Amino acid sequence: MVGALGVWSAVQVELLEDARAQVVRLDTGQACTVERASLPAGVREGDVVVDGRLEPQRTALRMREVARKRALLGVPVPPGLDL
Repeated sequence: MVGALGVWSAVQVELLEDARAQVVRLDTGQACTVERASLPAGVREGDVVVDGRLEPQRTALRMREVARKRALLGVPVPPGLDL
C-alpha cells in the first residue's frame, strides 16, 4: 500500500469515512489518513491490510490480543454490585 508515509507493509484500519480512512502502521504505531480507494474492497474498521490485501488471520489475531489485554485490565465487580 502506498500512502502519505510511503510504502507500507502492514496497517490496521481504524476509521472509515466516505472518501478517507485512518490507518495505523503496525510496525511503528503511527496513524495517518489515506484515500479510502487505496484500501481493498470490502475492508472494515479493525481489519489488517498487508501489501494491499486483507489478512483475515492477522485481523483475528489482533482481535484476540485486544480481548486478552482488555481482560487483564478489567476490574472484577464485587458480589451484589449491579452495574
